[in-house]
Amino acid sequence: MHIPDGFIPLWQCAIYYVILIVAIYFASRWSRENLDEKRIPLMAVLAVGIFAIMTMNIPIPFGTSGHMVGGALVALVFLAPEASVIIFTCILLIQALIFGDGGITVLGANVLNMGIIGGFVGLGTYKALNGVIGKYPSIALVAWLATVIAAIAAAIELAIAGTFPLWIGLTSMVLYHVFIGIIEAALTCIVIFALEKFRPDLLPWNKGA
Repeated sequence: MHIPDGFIPLWQCAIYYVILIVAIYFASRWSRENLDEKRIPLMAVLAVGIFAIMTMNIPIPFGTSGHMVGGALVALVFLAPEASVIIFTCILLIQALIFGDGGITVLGANVLNMGIIGGFVGLGTYKALNGVIGKYPSIALVAWLATVIAAIAAAIELAIAGTFPLWIGLTSMVLYHVFIGIIEAALTCIVIFALEKFRPDLLPWNKGA
């Protein structure tokens, strides 16, 4: 899922950076209004957990990798995709600077895929499905879907960049992440179930949010 430096032309990277800057602007506004002494530590714990699961990379042909993401998990826990933008910007920046995973020029594209798309797809789909199929089936499905759609977005971006043909990217990325998404769905349900059981006060939907 991490796109390395050099895989996308700089002018295309600039477009993704513009999207990232706009997303960070709205995310900072959200954080000033919604983060408090309870939610900031929760965000930190989620960031550490997501950082850990993202280090378990499965090599994918043609230069990228597959791994669990967590964008939907963050958006669901905070009922806000803005939280996903904040967490993934921090995680991906650290991974690019210190661990050589991803890159600086492609930071906008990577945050777009994992944080922005993952968060918005996760929360938006959950709101649409929750009243139809129930809470935990919805959580599992949206966690899986957010992972797969993020992989599709990465394949499309690399195809636009001319890195490799779209059909190769979709075949490789989607095939791997269909199965990775199943693990992510289970993990997302487990984390939210644990929060509901032990710290329900941290979940916005338990406070009428």
